[in-house]
Formats: sequence, C-alpha cells, structure tokens
Amino acid sequence: MIVVRDIFQLHFGKAKEAIALLKEGQRSLERDGYSTGHLLVDVTGEFYTLVMESTFESLAAYESGLASAISSEEWQAVYARLVPLVRSGRREVFRIVE
Repeated sequence: MIVVRDIFQLHFGKAKEAIALLKEGQRSLERDGYSTGHLLVDVTGEFYTLVMESTFESLAAYESGLASAISSEEWQAVYARLVPLVRSGRREVFRIVE
C-alpha cells in the first residue's frame, strides 16, 4: 500500500477557499481513479498548510490514477482556481509497512 500526501502551503487567509475547492475536486479525482482520502489542516507547524492524503494499492495504481486525473477537464478547471491560493507545495509518497 502507498500513501501520498499532496501538501499545499496556502497564502494567508486562503484556507477556507482552498478547502472548498479541494472538496469539489475530490469528486472529480475519485471518478478518474485518483483515490482521495482525507483533507488535513495544520494544528501546529507552518500556518495555512493543507494536505490531501490518498491511499493506493501500488505505485502503478497511483501513477495510473494521477495520469487520468490530471487529464480531466473537470479537475483542470478546479486546479486552475486552486493555484492562485497556493504559495508552494510538495508531494510525499510513503509505503505502508505491514
């Protein structure tokens, strides 16, 4: 199993708007095979951190879901509205230890 964390550092005061957009985008991502799980927000650490955590059976499943999702016009429209709210970001990929 693979856990993917897409981590967004948002501009000050943009968390509510970004959360709403990612919730909207989750529906599109799920339809396209990108398994979204939780949305996480900071409690400590750097302010205005938003994380979309996803789980996949394998790296191949992740890559397939990602390819489908980023080619979706619906996701592209959501992402275009999300980008101005984001200051920076990164992705973390982990293998779950059984």
